[in-house]
Amino acid sequence: MTTINDRTLPDLEAPAAAVSPVPVRAAPSIFHERWWLDIATQDNWKLAVVKRNGEVIGEMPYAMQRMGLWRVSHLPPLTRTLGPVIKPVTGSAARQLHHRLDVTGRLIEQLPDCDSFFQVLDPRIHDALAFALHGYTVSARYTFRIGAQTTADEVWKQLNSKTRNVIRSASRALTVVSDLAPEEFIAFYEANLAARSRSNAYGEEVMRDLIHAFVERKAGTLLGAYGQGGKLVAAVGLVWDHQAMYYLLSSRSQDSHSGSVSLLLWTGIGRALARKLTFDFDGFSNPSTFSFLNGFGAMLTQRLGVERHGTSYLLMRTLKRKLAPARDFAPNL
Repeated sequence: MTTINDRTLPDLEAPAAAVSPVPVRAAPSIFHERWWLDIATQDNWKLAVVKRNGEVIGEMPYAMQRMGLWRVSHLPPLTRTLGPVIKPVTGSAARQLHHRLDVTGRLIEQLPDCDSFFQVLDPRIHDALAFALHGYTVSARYTFRIGAQTTADEVWKQLNSKTRNVIRSASRALTVVSDLAPEEFIAFYEANLAARSRSNAYGEEVMRDLIHAFVERKAGTLLGAYGQGGKLVAAVGLVWDHQAMYYLLSSRSQDSHSGSVSLLLWTGIGRALARKLTFDFDGFSNPSTFSFLNGFGAMLTQRLGVERHGTSYLLMRTLKRKLAPARDFAPNL
């Protein structure tokens, strides 16, 4: 156990494997990997490519699917970010900007003519000027991140008092098990959805195949928290690439300890820091998730969204949103 100012906190768990930094690869994130996209899109994706003198200097993957009458290119299930991958150049800031605008513009010109396009860009992409110049709407989205060089003591001090207390309490009541079997995680996840009368938003087949793939490739892991009687009460799925570990999935039983997921995330943070990786909490979509993640004291980090929609699609979406309250009372509409 580690102590800070005479206070005891649960140990951050280091992986059994070597913890030296992972070497940089061509793909900027796990979500850009070919195998990830093959599974997440069920082989329904393409790659815009820019070459110079036979060398690839820019790439941008995109998915394609039909949604009723609409032809759309959105982020695939469980794929948090995408965006262009551009080989950098040296020189002045003006030369680098010109290079990014030129290559990104040529990638954009290869994107499909569809009713709706939307992607969230990798957080290392700090501007979306080329998209704005090509008529796309650019918006800001956010995630929380803990830097790779942060120490365990620094992370613990950054937690708010409520988060620290629930992690301490959960560590006394629960046992964390590393490398949960994929089938146990999936069965637990589906059972919790059924208990709440909800369906799998990612698609059962896609989620199952991605979990098996990232575990088999040692590009991710599943952590479980067990309570009395050896009962699994919470689980999280983490994936990583050469620069970050991402909080991808979580599930907990309705009667689980209130700090069960926080304890598992604390364990995941330890794995990321041991590997010299940034820990990415992977965004939030509502105030309650923001409040929960904000308790970890991580750095708020901007991710840019780029989108473009046809007029008919926008009218349909606006009408659907206006009718949303009524649909609560008319579920068969």
